[in-house]
Amino acid sequence: MRDLLITLLIFGAVPYILKRPHIGVLVWSWIGYMNPHRYTWGFAYNMPFAQITAIALFIGMIFSKEEKTFPVNAITVVWSLFIAWAVISTLFAFNIDNSMVELVRFVKIQIIVLATLMLINSKNRLFQLIWVIVVSIGFFGVKGGIFSIATGLKYSVTGPPESFISGNTEIALAILMVIPLMYFLKVHTTNKLLQWALVGSMLLCAIAVIGSYSRGAFLAGIVTLIFLWSGMRRRVTTAIIVIALAMAIVPFIPEKWYERMDTIDNYQEDDSAMGRINAWTMAFNLANDHPLTGGGFRSFTAENFAIYAPNPEAVHDAHSIYFEVLGEMGYVGLLLFLVLWVLVFLKARGLRKVAGRNDDLKWLADLAKMTQVSLLAYLSGGAFLGLAFFDLPYHLMCLIVISAILLKNETQQARSAYPQPRCA
Repeated sequence: MRDLLITLLIFGAVPYILKRPHIGVLVWSWIGYMNPHRYTWGFAYNMPFAQITAIALFIGMIFSKEEKTFPVNAITVVWSLFIAWAVISTLFAFNIDNSMVELVRFVKIQIIVLATLMLINSKNRLFQLIWVIVVSIGFFGVKGGIFSIATGLKYSVTGPPESFISGNTEIALAILMVIPLMYFLKVHTTNKLLQWALVGSMLLCAIAVIGSYSRGAFLAGIVTLIFLWSGMRRRVTTAIIVIALAMAIVPFIPEKWYERMDTIDNYQEDDSAMGRINAWTMAFNLANDHPLTGGGFRSFTAENFAIYAPNPEAVHDAHSIYFEVLGEMGYVGLLLFLVLWVLVFLKARGLRKVAGRNDDLKWLADLAKMTQVSLLAYLSGGAFLGLAFFDLPYHLMCLIVISAILLKNETQQARSAYPQPRCA
């Protein structure tokens, strides 16, 4: 039944995508983040729904008469260079066949990011995209929060199978990244029922992060909470509520959760933590040997650990977005990666400053602030897991770029409506 329902929903959306291709961005995002087909047990489980949606999306773009313009600015230029360098590093990869598989996956995501930049060109569409992201990932936060409460936090929360966010740490970070977007929607939603639903979802998402047993997410959660609180309008009231909820939850947290978090201080005694350090050292040594291009995608292999790692037998994933990019794309790739997010932050800061002066554009300033908080969660939590090529941060980049375009358009329209008098 689930297989048939998911199939009918996605194929039923194809005609609408062909007519209005921006719907394809929304459907693809829903599939990419929620992975609904992974919760079926029949023919739909391995159906290429994302590819089908992408094909319909680009056919729609070709035949659509709607104006489609690629925004050229510092962010999109560095983003394009980063993609180009991913291609170059793959051409010089240690194992070009394995690297090419991951490159194709990466490029597919970036093509949808390109479509997002070109098609999500209005306030209404921007809100639709935010809602899709929040509902798709927030689903796991709400579900995980309820599961954690029902089981007394005895079991860890996990994400959709065979996805970027299948693991407990990955899904916890993704949930953290959407909590600020939930708050943004709560502030800019007039429906009281939706407001309360979003507040409840935020609380359940926070519990799900605790229930993930992820140390990296715990540290990122502290960062997120501080900056999220700093952007709220009723800080004192919020602080009181958070402290009260924390005091209510603490007695129910099992001892093994505290034991897990205690390894943050005693990382030398934890095999997982030492494995991370071993992987980071491997990436550093590899990049020093191949500073320009690194080893290409999927470089964290037993063969490379045997050459570059202090402990060749402790083979691990990158466990860090920074060391992942460094090992796979070299110092040039890491520089482009870091510059990209610095530029996004600077653009967001500028948006907050300019849009915050106008009550009609206050929503843009709020979105910029909450997107910054989401990225802080990613950049802090990402220090401990390899999600450098996950879709969501690049969609956050889109939110800032599109917001800047909307702000520019609104400013130009305001100037046209009230032209300045000419000097005699």
